[in-house]
Amino acid sequence: MNKDRKKNIVHKLKNKYRLSIYNDDTFEEVWFLRLSRLNVFSLVGTSLLLFTIAIIVLIAFTPIREFIPGYPDGNMRRNIINNVYKLDSLEYELEIRDRYFESINTIIRGGIPVSYENSQDSAVRYEEITFAKSEHDSLLRQQIEEEELFNLSILTNTSNKTDFSSIHFYPPVRGLVTNSFNPNENHYGTDIVTASNKVVVATLDGTVTIANWTLETGYVIQIQHDNNLMSIYKHNSEILKKVGNYVTAGEAIAIIGNSGELTSGPHLHFELWHTGTPIDPEDYIAF
Repeated sequence: MNKDRKKNIVHKLKNKYRLSIYNDDTFEEVWFLRLSRLNVFSLVGTSLLLFTIAIIVLIAFTPIREFIPGYPDGNMRRNIINNVYKLDSLEYELEIRDRYFESINTIIRGGIPVSYENSQDSAVRYEEITFAKSEHDSLLRQQIEEEELFNLSILTNTSNKTDFSSIHFYPPVRGLVTNSFNPNENHYGTDIVTASNKVVVATLDGTVTIANWTLETGYVIQIQHDNNLMSIYKHNSEILKKVGNYVTAGEAIAIIGNSGELTSGPHLHFELWHTGTPIDPEDYIAF
């Protein structure tokens, strides 16, 4: 019984039908088409599939998708991207703030704060970095080493004063010099003792490039000046400027103090550098 029913269904699907179009006046057959139910189902299914694919392609690869209710337009997408950037920046600033507070709490408890300056970036695959010397690098290194055999150390030439006669250096503080510039003992600056809580001022116009705290030298502020000059102020009790601030000569930048391990009392350690070489501040400034 079931077999007969299945055969009957298959027969109905394959049974041919004739679709004809006649002229209404002459009853002449103009056009005809022979179809089965299976042909009709296949044709309708294929048409629906192609129509669906065409709609998907239009929505995915043309601006028509912006007319779909609820789909974000160009301005909304730009706002979303900008918000993502702002959120990432806020997360970074919060991380820096948390690290700062953690360091402050550690200092208050008498501990040593963790330095993040040399922390590795987890996104960088350091194990894939090659340190092999190339042939060109080796030849350049050999040439430089041969030239340096006949050159004196840059520190032995610091006695030759650079001509800064057209530049007026402002004394960062007024006081008593207790330790002068001595590169042979790795002392690349001048120590000046003065009254506590005295204001430290910028020696020249410039931009603050460093304003932080280190274990050895305490609160440090560094200023980049014109003519490849750079000044550094160490052992401060408080920093009054931030990185990126532009300061003028004589403007207050810090408060003299006794911060850091490498100090024996309230004083200012002042360094002056020119093109990456330390120079004697007393050659240009009367403290």
